[in-house]
Amino acid sequence: MNKIQLHQQLMTHLQSLLNNAKAAAKRAHETATSEENVAENKYDTLALEAAYLAQGQSQRVTQCQADIDTCISLPINKSTIGGLGALVVLVNELDEAKYLLICPVAGGVKLQWEQHTVLVITPESPIGAALLNQQTDDQVSITINNKKQHFEILQII
Repeated sequence: MNKIQLHQQLMTHLQSLLNNAKAAAKRAHETATSEENVAENKYDTLALEAAYLAQGQSQRVTQCQADIDTCISLPINKSTIGGLGALVVLVNELDEAKYLLICPVAGGVKLQWEQHTVLVITPESPIGAALLNQQTDDQVSITINNKKQHFEILQII
């Protein structure tokens, strides 16, 4: 199994987020500096609100770029232990498989890979923390919504 396509798909998703954030920041900046938004009286705060929005959008651009920079160096070699870059296949008590990619950012993103939906998780998430340093055939348990769930690690790629 080749994780290169999965990594490329993640990078494409993150680049799309960055492009959207840049476009939103540009629109917010244009709104904040538009002559149409010059305050007509002390209660007219449209330009001030637009400036705050532009600042927030600029911070979002910075965060998106940082996420891309972080994922560029994500290890994509075959793994034998749960860690950054590992693709972990879990099976629950009902023999339902879950595909999880451990990544330092982009938790919650769903990717398609070899007819499987892969959920990106971070080491800070409950399941991510449970998978760190685990190996194939290990058992992990996590509590989600006050319900304990048990999984077996079927494969680490």
